[in-house]
Amino acid sequence: MTDDVEVDFGDDGLVPAVAQDADSGEVLMLAYVSPAALERTRETGRAHYYSRSRDELWEKGATSGHTQEVQEIRVDCDADTLLYLVDQAGGACHTGHRSCFYRTIDGENVGEQVFDPDAVYE
Repeated sequence: MTDDVEVDFGDDGLVPAVAQDADSGEVLMLAYVSPAALERTRETGRAHYYSRSRDELWEKGATSGHTQEVQEIRVDCDADTLLYLVDQAGGACHTGHRSCFYRTIDGENVGEQVFDPDAVYE
């Protein structure tokens, strides 16, 4: 039997979480997680995050239907960053791309757009 790792949520009560495709290893997105978001993720098996701009807990895909089923949660060596290994339904990015990392620093589009955001977020 193992004990849960105590996550260091720091002064602001949030940790970054990277969502990675469990099968392909593709990095899909980065968001922030509060203790409540981590608890909901563990309870439901679906990724929950904390929106700093809206100041609220949110479930990935609640609006778009592009959910993340969490297969495993890993914590880094300092216990201040999480890695969600997920099965991504549809696109992870609100721009319609499969991954939020769809362009290079030079502005080249290297990612796949998998849905029309105007149709989803009307």
